[in-house]
Amino acid sequence: MTDNTDNKNSNKLNATPLLLAVFIIAICGIIYELIIGAISSYLLGDSVKQYSITIGLFMSAMGIGSYTTKHFQKNLFDVFISIELLIGLVGGLSAISLFFAYGYSEIYHLVMYITIIIIGILVGLEIPIITRIIESEENNLRLTIANVLSFDYIGALLGSILFPIILLPNLGQIRTAFLVGFINILVANLVIYKYKDYIKNIKLMKVSAFIFALLIIIGFFTGNYTGSIIEDNLYRDKIIYRQQTKYQKMIITKHRDDLRMFLNGNIQFSSLDEYRYHEALVHPAMSLSKNKENILILGGGDGLAAREILKYDEVKDIDLVDLDKEVTSFCSNNPLITKLNNNSLNNKKVNIYNEDAFKYLENSKELFDVIIVDLPDPNNESLNKLYTNIFYRLIKKHLRKGGMVSIQSTSPYYANEAYWCIRKTVKSEGYFTTGYHLNVPSFGDWGFTLASNKDFSKEKIKLKIPTQYLNNEIINSLFTFSKDTKLKKEIEINSLTNPVLLNYYQKAWNSY
Repeated sequence: MTDNTDNKNSNKLNATPLLLAVFIIAICGIIYELIIGAISSYLLGDSVKQYSITIGLFMSAMGIGSYTTKHFQKNLFDVFISIELLIGLVGGLSAISLFFAYGYSEIYHLVMYITIIIIGILVGLEIPIITRIIESEENNLRLTIANVLSFDYIGALLGSILFPIILLPNLGQIRTAFLVGFINILVANLVIYKYKDYIKNIKLMKVSAFIFALLIIIGFFTGNYTGSIIEDNLYRDKIIYRQQTKYQKMIITKHRDDLRMFLNGNIQFSSLDEYRYHEALVHPAMSLSKNKENILILGGGDGLAAREILKYDEVKDIDLVDLDKEVTSFCSNNPLITKLNNNSLNNKKVNIYNEDAFKYLENSKELFDVIIVDLPDPNNESLNKLYTNIFYRLIKKHLRKGGMVSIQSTSPYYANEAYWCIRKTVKSEGYFTTGYHLNVPSFGDWGFTLASNKDFSKEKIKLKIPTQYLNNEIINSLFTFSKDTKLKKEIEINSLTNPVLLNYYQKAWNSY
């Protein structure tokens, strides 16, 4: 037996398992980046910023790792196995560590940075070490580098596809991290099994691999339970339902009569006061529209806006466009939600389309009397697209002459610049517009934009349907803005190429 790669076995080393290892560890490396970026985006918002920091710091740490490989001269197999074991442990624990840091401490950013740097350095060590091992046998640097980098890049591509399509929707962040960590440890075991004659500390490596694998396996099978405990600490009330959909994390909490829905940590409604929000969103536009036969709802997958619209006998068809089928399915079948939305999503007048609102407007030829835009706040790039001038231009093409558009427009108090940016962006597309707001206890002061392709008068709003909050006396007061909710400074129009709204929004909510 030899003890290092400089004193090789007389038999030529078979590099195929090592190239397979390169392919596998490339998959693992990219998935760790995606996990950290996804968790930070989920917890902190501003996905561009979080992914930029994660990728930039990770690549820099990889550079440090690659640079330090020059200090490893002997026992390269032992070094490589140790690297894989450490990556498996740190990477496997990465997701749960981040959630724990966010839920139980004030040092999330520090934990995030340290985790990225450690994993990045270890990943940076992998490829140079394995390249040197293969090169020491093949003695053909050009061929070795070509093979290693090819397997590395292909593996990274596969990992970037597997994470959003298969791993995240089915396992969530915590169990995915443990699974990927286990794969790194499997790579270490593969190398131990295939190249035991090249490993100096074979017994230590085997014992370490067994212990690390056992820890990660325990973490994987207890990941949901541990994650639930941590997640429970992030929410005020008891979590009665949780699901990681293809697009977002859906949480339902309940405390006495207060039922709440959260998507990616952002509250969508509280059953105690959601009627205030949805009555204000729907009825001013419905009242002012001469015709009320064909209605479009963009968003609104909880069915609460549809419930309000169905109060009008004139309504014949409601097209509801919500990206997430899991959300609309849940809100169509869960007894607590169907009781709240009066089973609106199962009404024969409601047609549900689970697709991107932007794409729906691009492809549809339908015209509507009223369009209700009940989308989540623009806290990431995908949602920001649905608040741009181009999006409102598309909406206008689907609006009948004299039709009305109602847009939830975030808070004029908490996110003043964001609210007025939405208003200005809508107006820039040639709409006649006005704005209004009201207090929703679970949200605070909340604002809306009312728009049409024809001039209208808010004084003509008259309610003839049953409501819990709105009445004809209070409606006029909604259109009055106090000094601290009026526009405080000049703002820009939000566009696809210049997404200023996202900056306005993040800057505002980061201060609360």
